[in-house]
Amino acid sequence: MVKLTKIYTRGGDGGQTSLTGGDRVAKDDARIEAYGTVDEANAAIGIARLTTEGVPDTMLMRIQNDMFDLGADLSTPGDDFTPGEMTLRITDAQVTRLEEEIDALNADLSQLTSFVLPGGTPAAAHLHLARTLVRRAERNTITASRTMPINPAAIKYLNRLSDHLFVLSRYLNKKGSGDVLWVPGGNR
Repeated sequence: MVKLTKIYTRGGDGGQTSLTGGDRVAKDDARIEAYGTVDEANAAIGIARLTTEGVPDTMLMRIQNDMFDLGADLSTPGDDFTPGEMTLRITDAQVTRLEEEIDALNADLSQLTSFVLPGGTPAAAHLHLARTLVRRAERNTITASRTMPINPAAIKYLNRLSDHLFVLSRYLNKKGSGDVLWVPGGNR
């Protein structure tokens, strides 16, 4: 269990932060960029949850917890990606759960006839913002993976999560009927 008794430590005042295990790295390290963007996306999902309920809200609550697992995974150096009692790692089962939820949500949606503009209901609009932040987190994680070992399941999770948020935003837009569609060249 996590216990935080003091919020500020002054340990980062010099531009460095600690990874899981105690290694110190610069705050603009690629690994920090990756899990920092995961944190941003999680905050955007929290805003979306202000206007969701039922099954969609339960999905988002589970995803928010997964994202803390993901942040812990990305902050843990090394190339052993096996989850343990003291090591949180994203697993293929978490990726599979996202895929199953995407398929279930998508089964009820109207077919797309154009690209979807971010908008519609407040929840959908916030999920579109979260989706773009997840895409940035994915790019940052791939950048980090070029110079350090990163859990492949973490990258898959981010890729699937952006799809999940897109499909869920459509579901919350009256199952797609409330989507705001792009009209190519519509303002010429």
